Amino acid sequence: MLSAAATALVAVPAAATPYDVTRAEVDRLYREAEKATEAYNEADERADALRRRIAAAQDGIARQQQRVNTMRESLGSVAGAQYRSGGLDPALALLLSDDPEDYLEKASVLDRITVHQAGELRRLGSALRSLAQDRAEAAGKLGALEKSRKAVAAHKRTVERKLTEARRLLGSLPAGERAAWDRAGRSVRADLLGPGPAPASGRAAAAVAAARSALGKPYVWGADGPSSFDCSGLTQWSYAQAGVALPRTSQAQRYAGRQVPLSEARPGDLVVYRSDASHVGMYMGNGQVIHAPHPGAPVRYDPVGMMPVSSVTRV
Repeated sequence: MLSAAATALVAVPAAATPYDVTRAEVDRLYREAEKATEAYNEADERADALRRRIAAAQDGIARQQQRVNTMRESLGSVAGAQYRSGGLDPALALLLSDDPEDYLEKASVLDRITVHQAGELRRLGSALRSLAQDRAEAAGKLGALEKSRKAVAAHKRTVERKLTEARRLLGSLPAGERAAWDRAGRSVRADLLGPGPAPASGRAAAAVAAARSALGKPYVWGADGPSSFDCSGLTQWSYAQAGVALPRTSQAQRYAGRQVPLSEARPGDLVVYRSDASHVGMYMGNGQVIHAPHPGAPVRYDPVGMMPVSSVTRV
């Protein structure tokens, strides 16, 4: 994935300045970093869900095991009693019984209980084997998810190293060039402005207030508040303060409500960027969003047209 940045450098026209090359590389690396972050968030969310399923299965297994142990103890008591009386011939035991009818009744009941307990044990054993199989399968899936998550984390570290280098190169640019890069792609078109500052709902207003309270907080990989955020972590946290549970990733948040045209965006709407939905911000009105941009940039306002808009979701 990172090799694409090197390819882009080769493809830059000869007339391009070193400053153009640096800006293009930084932009590309930021895009790659966000895609990696959202992939990491998705894998981590799936792993957490699977951990909860495994814990529930283990609780069920423990309860089943306790029932099996109780049955075994009961069966052991019966077996011990039979063993202790095993030296007596059944006919002699009947002859010596004070009440042969009582003996026969107890023997019949004992036999029925033993059969019943054996049946219970077989059923519980079957359930235990089934649960153990489910646990083994879930553990295997968790192992695969953990492996995937670690791979994504490793990729993120690689991108982060590249970003460190890109920021170093960016720092070497003249102040005017750095400012030009920071402004690039942030012009606001009049036809993209929302109809006004009124939020779409009371919960949207609460989410807007929460997002505003996060202004200035740092961007951190995989962070979902309250002291630091990534892009989808910010929107998820903001809506959580309004009592609304959003999915963790920008791709999933895209479908967390009703999609509306950008021209009808209202404060609290989620603005999803790029065709792969790898970035998300919250519309604040007057053509502005609040978002967590990228490493090194705090939560801030930016024009809604700062990058290609993929969709707008009203939660």
